[in-house]
Amino acid sequence: MRTHFLAALGAAAVTAVLILSAPARAATVDPADLPKNAGEWPSYGRDYSEQRYSPLQQINVDNVSRLGLAWYADLQEKGGSYETTPIVVDGRIFISTPWSKVYAFDAKTGRPLWKYDPKVPGQYAVKLCCGIVNRGVAYWNGKVIWGTLDGRLVTVDAKTGRKVWQVQATDPSKWQSITGAPRIADGRIFIGEAGSEFEQRGYLAAYSADTGKRLWRWWVVPGDPAKGFEQPELAMAAKTWHGQWWKAGGGGTPWDGITYDPVTGYVYVGTGNGADWPAEVRSPGGGDNLFTASVVAINAKTGKYVWHYQETPSESFDFDSTAQLTTADLVINGEKRHVVMHAPKNGVFYVLDARTGKALSADLFIPSANWLTGFDSNFRPILNPDANYGKTGKGWYLVGFQSHVWNPMSFNPGTGYVYIPTNYGSFGYVAEAGAKMGNQMLSIDITKRPQMPQPKMVDGPRSYLQAWDPVKRKTAWIQPEGTARSGTMTTAGNLVFQGNTHMFNAFRADNGQKVWSAETQAQITGGSASYEIDGVQYIATVAGGQAGFGAFGPDAYHAPNYARLLVYKLDGTVKLPTPAVYTPPTLNPPPEFGTPEQLALGEKQYIAHCTACHGNTAPNGRAVSSMFPDLRYSGQLWTADGFKAVVLGGALQQNGMVSFTKDLTPADAEAIRAYMVHQATLAKNAPPPPRFGPGGPAGPPPAPHGAAAPAQPALHQ
Repeated sequence: MRTHFLAALGAAAVTAVLILSAPARAATVDPADLPKNAGEWPSYGRDYSEQRYSPLQQINVDNVSRLGLAWYADLQEKGGSYETTPIVVDGRIFISTPWSKVYAFDAKTGRPLWKYDPKVPGQYAVKLCCGIVNRGVAYWNGKVIWGTLDGRLVTVDAKTGRKVWQVQATDPSKWQSITGAPRIADGRIFIGEAGSEFEQRGYLAAYSADTGKRLWRWWVVPGDPAKGFEQPELAMAAKTWHGQWWKAGGGGTPWDGITYDPVTGYVYVGTGNGADWPAEVRSPGGGDNLFTASVVAINAKTGKYVWHYQETPSESFDFDSTAQLTTADLVINGEKRHVVMHAPKNGVFYVLDARTGKALSADLFIPSANWLTGFDSNFRPILNPDANYGKTGKGWYLVGFQSHVWNPMSFNPGTGYVYIPTNYGSFGYVAEAGAKMGNQMLSIDITKRPQMPQPKMVDGPRSYLQAWDPVKRKTAWIQPEGTARSGTMTTAGNLVFQGNTHMFNAFRADNGQKVWSAETQAQITGGSASYEIDGVQYIATVAGGQAGFGAFGPDAYHAPNYARLLVYKLDGTVKLPTPAVYTPPTLNPPPEFGTPEQLALGEKQYIAHCTACHGNTAPNGRAVSSMFPDLRYSGQLWTADGFKAVVLGGALQQNGMVSFTKDLTPADAEAIRAYMVHQATLAKNAPPPPRFGPGGPAGPPPAPHGAAAPAQPALHQ
């Protein structure tokens, strides 16, 4: 059936809306019991292992061509990527959306049940990295629990959507946020926070799922030694830092990558990048900077440190280790080992012993990387001294840029393969202490380029899906129709599901052959889920945002921006409506007026304060992907007073456009206006960009490796 959730809810803003109750079904499903509850998907990675593997096989490689849409639901929120993984328990499906809102539906019919809006203040849209996103909810004992963009944990009744409790889990005086999905075990909620670039110390905390009481907190980075340490191991960590790192916080925020392991009783957490970005800036004189860019094991009951493995010592490249952590039992050298598998941003696939943290293997899963020269006998990376751009002062073109960010990988016990959304790219870093992008303290100047030739890359930059064999330590297959920007899910039916631009695809899990695809009219970035009701297997995913990750110009904001929960089954017959006809707006900028000095200042201030929301710009006047208004089309460009009323006066504060009066002067605002008028004029006189049409995206021209920074260099959190 076709479900119109907007019509069901109406236009009024509500905190919680009860529509219908799903039929009563089984009691709470503990992820540990999933072998006997194959039809459920009760947690972010389905079970505690985070394998994202469904044992259901009604839908399989032999009949997947019959897969069709069973039902869909239109979602209301715009202006951000939908990064959620659907959760399915007791016949209900729960998803989160931008602005930390949560919907519930009957998982069989698509009937809307309720929606909860935690009312996150609009100014968070421009104060945080990286987007107004939320990756999903958790389920425990009849309650749905999730984090919000303003750092709260919210708990509602799973049947009614009525609030049970909420607690502020971050410091409300700072711009801290929660964007990752909580994990829950034994009544304990495990959650971190986002935003290493916002002058903070990262931590993982545990809360009671019944009351919201904080049970323990484990700090990633040591604070001021003169004030003592909250944990014994922080004294050890402090020896790996120099200078006065605590003044900026040090970073290390664990914004994703949390896995509870019932075998060991540990919770594994991947920690974030150091802050500021260049290690030499935040810690002059070197040091590993524990526990940034690491995998850490913590006793889930007590919060006590057990072991760590630092994946990138002296991290300088925004190399968060916060990608999903997956546990499994592998036979390595003839011995069964319980392991943690990880494929973080730095491009290395790690297999760690789950009990001890000993590295069993570490191998590049991308063709090449130049931040290291190899590994020692303990699999510690040997850092390339030339890559220490904070020390050399020359900058560095990194090869191995954001090789795997947060988009979930999956593991199929049948094939033994891990399916990794993979990026092979390059990016130029130039250190400048104190330099910001918007409110983010990066200490790199994103307007400058390194003093070195752009590096050669093996067959050029690209984005793809690959199957990695963690035992043989090599790539099993590559599927170029896959992407780095969409999560994966695998099933016992020998299938791997992943989105790409405006399509949802299925590949053979054993050899990567494409066996099915469906038009979605929007980008899928999160992971999908599979569940079973009344003997019927379903595949669910959320598509939200502009079809085509690199949309140009007005397409990125003004074009039809669909957001839907899509649910498929064998022989499903529902069809999506024909996309609305789109006529792009006409560029009508005022006459140019900026001096060369004004344009240079305007470009600098635009990049520093505007790109995170409104998109980057290019020499030809095109704007790179953004989900917020393209300022080249703004009518406020015609008057200095009108532009300043928005930028400095906060005239659009209610829409999330806060005042920048503390960051910009009137001369800065006028320089930005001059720069945007110049960019609009360039775009007006440029050839038309590629368009999206019914046959699929023409797509943007490929960006050269080492080219200008994307709108948000830190595509994380």
